[in-house]
Amino acid sequence: IQELLRVMRTIDDRIVHELNTTIPTASFAGKIDASQTCKELYQSLMDAHTSRERIIKNCIAQTSSVVKTLREEREKAQDDVALLKQLRKEQTKLKLMQSELNVEEVVNDRSWKVLS
Repeated sequence: IQELLRVMRTIDDRIVHELNTTIPTASFAGKIDASQTCKELYQSLMDAHTSRERIIKNCIAQTSSVVKTLREEREKAQDDVALLKQLRKEQTKLKLMQSELNVEEVVNDRSWKVLS
């Protein structure tokens, strides 16, 4: 998921470049509709943020479900070491995904500040 998010965050990583190439200089102002171009960039950014958040939240929900199931199994078989390892692995994965929501918030805030 981290690799997927890295690729999906390209628009945020390149926001300054996008603005520099999107907003026309004085010599090109008559050839390009800056307002429309800016709206398109805004919409692209909104779409990217929405889809990334949806993906992260879906992964969190799925992993939470797996953790819940493993916890229930762990209560029944407390001496199962392999089950404990699997539970710990899934809990770590869940924490990682939850931290991605924080990363997403920082990335989004930065992009909106630059766009503003």
